[in-house]
Amino acid sequence: MDENKRTEEEREAAQALISNAEGSAADTRDPAPAPAKEEEDETKLFRKYKIKDIVFLAIMAACMLVTGAIMPLVGQIPLFGIVQLCLGLQFSVFPVIGMMKVRKAGALVFMSLCCGVLLVFMSPVMFFSILLCALIAEALTGVIFRSYKRDGACLFAGTIYFPCSLPFLYVYYNFLYTVTSESGEAVSAFVGASPAVAIGMSAAVLAVCFVGALVGMLVSRELRKSGVMKK
Repeated sequence: MDENKRTEEEREAAQALISNAEGSAADTRDPAPAPAKEEEDETKLFRKYKIKDIVFLAIMAACMLVTGAIMPLVGQIPLFGIVQLCLGLQFSVFPVIGMMKVRKAGALVFMSLCCGVLLVFMSPVMFFSILLCALIAEALTGVIFRSYKRDGACLFAGTIYFPCSLPFLYVYYNFLYTVTSESGEAVSAFVGASPAVAIGMSAAVLAVCFVGALVGMLVSRELRKSGVMKK
């Protein structure tokens, strides 16, 4: 009887030791991986910037400037919207690539500021115009899409960004900015530019920018699939 009791106590003690060992092993295991913070933050519009974000956006802004070097050549042509028509493609492709990589509020404004470092010396009115347009595009995108997580948000912002400068430039060149004619009279920069011409050029610029934004989105997707452009 004593032998059976002793055996039972030993069995219980051994079981207790095993249970304690299993509990200790479970405590030392790594906790379940938490959801990636970056994925959670993508649903937010305002997020912190990293050094790599700033560098990438600066590179995209440099690409915009380099490919927009034809601005001085077409800027003297007295045709409303000619600058936007000639630069619309590159000023939509590279901003969309930048926003597809850095999906944070202010990315478009930052690229516009980087461009403005040199653009302000060539055409101050153009610099302030695109900066204002960047703010408008970002505001509308924030109201409509709430964040840049969806590719459609980047496509929308890239499409309306550059064309938004047209109304401001129309007012400026037709009512505020004047040139001197051969007779010495001050006349508007776009003499004879009818509203129909302005509307037609605006539609053409919007179409070019949409194509550019679409190309930028497709290029970004391919770069991401190939692993070249990671989040």
